[in-house]
Amino acid sequence: MNELAKELNGTLEKSSPAILSMLSDYGKRIYFPKGIISQTAEAKEKATKFNATIGIAKDKNGPLFLDSIQKLFSPELTPSDLYPYAPSPGRQDLRQLWAQRQRSLNPLLKEASLSLPVVTSGLTHGLSLIGDLFLNSGDTILTPDKIWGNYKLMWSVKSGATFETFPLYNEDLGFNLKGLENKLKEREGQKTLLVLNFPNNPTGYSPSKEEALAIKEILKNACEKGSTLTVLCDDAYFGMNYEENCFPEGLFGLLCDLHQNLLAVKIDGPTKELFVWGFRVGFLTFGIKEGTKEAYEALSKKVGGAIRGGISNVTHVGQTLLLKALQDEKLEDHIQEKVKILKERYREVKKNASLEKYTNLWEAYPYNSGYFMCLKLKEVSAENLRVHLLEKYNIGTIALGKHDLRIAFSSLSKSDIKEFFECLASAVFDLKK
Repeated sequence: MNELAKELNGTLEKSSPAILSMLSDYGKRIYFPKGIISQTAEAKEKATKFNATIGIAKDKNGPLFLDSIQKLFSPELTPSDLYPYAPSPGRQDLRQLWAQRQRSLNPLLKEASLSLPVVTSGLTHGLSLIGDLFLNSGDTILTPDKIWGNYKLMWSVKSGATFETFPLYNEDLGFNLKGLENKLKEREGQKTLLVLNFPNNPTGYSPSKEEALAIKEILKNACEKGSTLTVLCDDAYFGMNYEENCFPEGLFGLLCDLHQNLLAVKIDGPTKELFVWGFRVGFLTFGIKEGTKEAYEALSKKVGGAIRGGISNVTHVGQTLLLKALQDEKLEDHIQEKVKILKERYREVKKNASLEKYTNLWEAYPYNSGYFMCLKLKEVSAENLRVHLLEKYNIGTIALGKHDLRIAFSSLSKSDIKEFFECLASAVFDLKK
């Protein structure tokens, strides 16, 4: 094992041994190199005469660039903010500004000891990095049964981990607290990676305030009985709650200082929060009870090393544009304008999806947030309906399993929603003939 990796592991062993025990074999081996990257960083500070370290083309004015590209950008965006490589962990000013935003929107985080967010190439990249750093082949991932399909591609196919699931909903159609508790009891004393994605993809469900607090207690009890939990809070759709009883913050705020055996990981970013799906910028933030600056820096260096060894660094253009947006005092107002549009679509879906005339055709899984809602079809298969909708009605939906149909109401205009469900019903009747 490389000496730098040993040094990082030693820091974790001293400051937060539970984190070290959670890491995969790769997670223990990885480190941030002191080669070209660190030498370039040193030169940036001290090489005031000539700097021949980094492999980019420059002149005395900064990086060379093409006018055919530069003309597409606002004069406010300088070439130095666009063309050079960004640091592997991301722009320091962006990381600090995102951390400020997290604490501003999540009051539970204001006094919490957290790592500085590390920039990832979108949230999917962040999720994949967690698989690399925390999962060995054969390790267990615990999730509700309604999950984003890409989880399995990243963590089962790529990392070789095994999924264990519990039903997302209980008999009262609330979050299945007992199901979560029972699964953790089955794994008492063991290492587990738990994934909590709210608002949920594919169902659009978020826990109530009471459910969120109950989840916290269940996880605390599991840790007190010897379990070691890495709890991944996939907050892709953060800020898009449409009902008053939704827990108003991310669960990360309840978990980041809960127990020494629980490492909370927050994956978030501007993709959905700022409506910039193609920017491919996300963030990874860590929190653990009594977490030290040294432990967080060691963990962040491992993430930075994994980024360096995978994609080198994240788009500088995307980071700069996000930085400028976060500096705009009207940003949150602009965000709420768009969230209001989504909330109006949600209300229209609520009004139409559960009309009495549709009760024999489907039932909607409970939903209150995010981009999606999901129907449980009663008389036809989801795949047959999906294909028929596409071929006869030119309507696109997503079939999940035998009977679940996911609908992204985020992409439907409010004025089209009534007709959408009418077409859906017509397609079901077609298939029943």
